[in-house]
Amino acid sequence: MSTTETKAESQTATPSPSEALLDAALIHVPFDGWSETTFRAAAEDAGVGPELARALYPRGAVDLALAYHARGDAEMMTAMAAKDLSDMRYSDRVALAIRLRLEDADKELVRRGSTLFSLPQHAADGARAIWQTADRIWTALGDTSQDVNWYTKRATLSGVYGATVLYWLGDDSEGHQATWEFLDRRIEGVMRIEKTKASLRENKLAQTVLAGPLALIGKIRAPGNGTGLPGRWSH
Repeated sequence: MSTTETKAESQTATPSPSEALLDAALIHVPFDGWSETTFRAAAEDAGVGPELARALYPRGAVDLALAYHARGDAEMMTAMAAKDLSDMRYSDRVALAIRLRLEDADKELVRRGSTLFSLPQHAADGARAIWQTADRIWTALGDTSQDVNWYTKRATLSGVYGATVLYWLGDDSEGHQATWEFLDRRIEGVMRIEKTKASLRENKLAQTVLAGPLALIGKIRAPGNGTGLPGRWSH
């Protein structure tokens, strides 16, 4: 079977119940948000029984919103894999990943998701989703750090991504040019911090003063099981 035939076949394949539910929900979210109303309407539209729908998404619309976010991450990684990044600076690669992530997103669906995850009871889910996006970006860029840098890279990128999303939601400039300029400024700021950290590492006086804290930090290890935080502490 040719590649073209395989691709065409995958495009016409019947979606799984979970995918069908998510697809059906996207039509309702602009009107009813990521809500129980949307969840029930999606189940009815997709022809998925309420018991199965609840089994697939136990928390209803909250889990649907997280599934939409995860789908966007997966699409971003696919788009990144198709790009030739060999001649790009690292900062430009990061900017490209965030840009690809937002260019394929539906602004109204993201806006409704931001509203949902701003609620106290769902704030942890929203923070975890942003962290996972940052993790996937670093993974796509081939990050191999195994120490505390694994955490600082993702924490810093989470801040950049979260701020950029908020700016993008309010940006009505042509082609979202203002957002991409904002993103470049944020990444430039991060790069200045990294240069400062590098200069401290090369400073003998700073090394002496920070010897104790750095020794403790040096024991922190990245997660070894692919599940994210909290990672490991070496002896």
